[in-house]
Amino acid sequence: MSALQSAEETVPDEVTAPVSRQRWRERYPTAVQALSVTVTVLAAALVVAALVMPATVVRLGPAKFFRIPAEAVIGAAVLLALPRRPRVVVAAVSGVLLGIMTVLNALDMGFNQYLGRDFNVVLDWSLFGDAESYLEDSLGRTTTIAAVAGVIALILLLCVLLALSVVRLGNLLARHPQAATRGTLVAGVVWITCSSLGLQMAGVPLASDRTATALKAQARRVSDTLEDEAEFEKVARVDAFGNTPGSQLVPDLRGKDVVFTFIESYGRSAIEDPVMAPGVDRTLDIRTKALAKAGFHAKSGWLTSATYGGSSWLGHSTTMSGLWISNQQRYRTVMASDHLSLTEAFRKTGAFDTVGVMPGVQKGWPEQKWYGLDKVYNAFQLGYRGPKFSWSTMPDQYALQQYQERVHSKPPAKGRSRMSLLILTSSHQPWAPIPKMVGWDRLGDGSVFKGIEAAGNKAEDVIADSTRSREEYGKSIQYSVTALTEWLERYGTKDTVLVFLGDHQPIARVSGNHASRDVPVSIVAKDPKLLDHIADWNWTDGLRPAHDAPVWKMSSFRDRFLRAYGSAPHPRKG
Repeated sequence: MSALQSAEETVPDEVTAPVSRQRWRERYPTAVQALSVTVTVLAAALVVAALVMPATVVRLGPAKFFRIPAEAVIGAAVLLALPRRPRVVVAAVSGVLLGIMTVLNALDMGFNQYLGRDFNVVLDWSLFGDAESYLEDSLGRTTTIAAVAGVIALILLLCVLLALSVVRLGNLLARHPQAATRGTLVAGVVWITCSSLGLQMAGVPLASDRTATALKAQARRVSDTLEDEAEFEKVARVDAFGNTPGSQLVPDLRGKDVVFTFIESYGRSAIEDPVMAPGVDRTLDIRTKALAKAGFHAKSGWLTSATYGGSSWLGHSTTMSGLWISNQQRYRTVMASDHLSLTEAFRKTGAFDTVGVMPGVQKGWPEQKWYGLDKVYNAFQLGYRGPKFSWSTMPDQYALQQYQERVHSKPPAKGRSRMSLLILTSSHQPWAPIPKMVGWDRLGDGSVFKGIEAAGNKAEDVIADSTRSREEYGKSIQYSVTALTEWLERYGTKDTVLVFLGDHQPIARVSGNHASRDVPVSIVAKDPKLLDHIADWNWTDGLRPAHDAPVWKMSSFRDRFLRAYGSAPHPRKG
């Protein structure tokens, strides 16, 4: 063995690797140059795309990405002025921060599409647990785990790639300082010119400060949230009926069987959208006639919900509290308060037993105390042995039959009436599979629904298709309305008063990007005198509110209802 061979064999790998790379560069200079340019261009494209990405899906388009970001111009100037080590550190940290801002931007896009609002970095983290549960119910545990793992990996990869990209671009600037300085100055002048003259391409301004604006908006949102928390605590302590004695609450409903029912995602779009409305309107008209034949009368109007696309509990609590509960912090504040709920008002009279049927509740529900419910039946206390329908634990018809058997058919305590709160779930997204009506005497333990669930659409086939989602959503509303009104037709008495409404509109992919937040509300009773109490509300006769029927904020319903049925205001001022 020669001395040269022996020396080569003893050279460490970390030394030979750069040598090998150097030889590769020398052997393929054109390929190396092309690869280097390609990587640099991709790095620049990724950084620019992250800087100018809009916050809503409706604004997403090619023109949005052909803009000059002010942050890139300022960043280039800063990196040019720094020595090597600080430059690399600043570039890496800036890339990671840009990755975080991009993730927040993507969350804004998702929240706007599903909930009609931006993501709140203070309050909304708890919703991810609900989202995971929804995905697991809709798509299965394995798919959900894979999706969550994929999202986490994608976020980490995005932050790493952006950090490496900014470092690479910073090094490129440092290697060509004169050209980079000139280019930065030119870019700055062009940005100022475009901004001053308002120059646009395809209706989109060429000068962009999107990331700086988004950062400012996030900071303002945090500040507003913290301020709102303190202000809302004061608002919640004020109550027009807070000191009203029980004897002066709802005197005109004594002796009546009052049922409040929320229908999941029952929004104005169901009645007015050209895809959903024909079927839903036909169902409402048919059910109005059927109820009239059974002796029931109805009036309907519109309420503007405090939530959109989800977070149903915000709609429920807004209706019952008379307060605008538009976020999770407000909800927690009210649940911890003694602000009078509409359902608690009935319990406070001492003249009503109060009960809740909550097929969507699958864990502890401490809110029962605030709602003033003596007894609550959750998803596990209704004896259901059939299949889940995606997120919905059981079909509405079954929940209503169980309410009939366990509650409504039994007399309340001696000398009392009853007030019930029902929250129906069959019209919850993803609207696949959807239950079908079966004979009321065939419901049993719910096993009858196994074949219906198996033959229904798969959630994954409907979720990704906007047209099918709209069609199936409409069918789910038809089912829920039919189940509820058939129950009333079959089991309602001369004393039954049914108040039912939607909690919010469905997601934007179904209701549209510019849909209102209005939901239908109806009051149904056999005794026409009960509807005379709300004659001055000018609601529409029947279950389908007219397009121009009155629209109130959902938070106004509690006080209007209490006053209409004889309650005397005795304010508590905090």
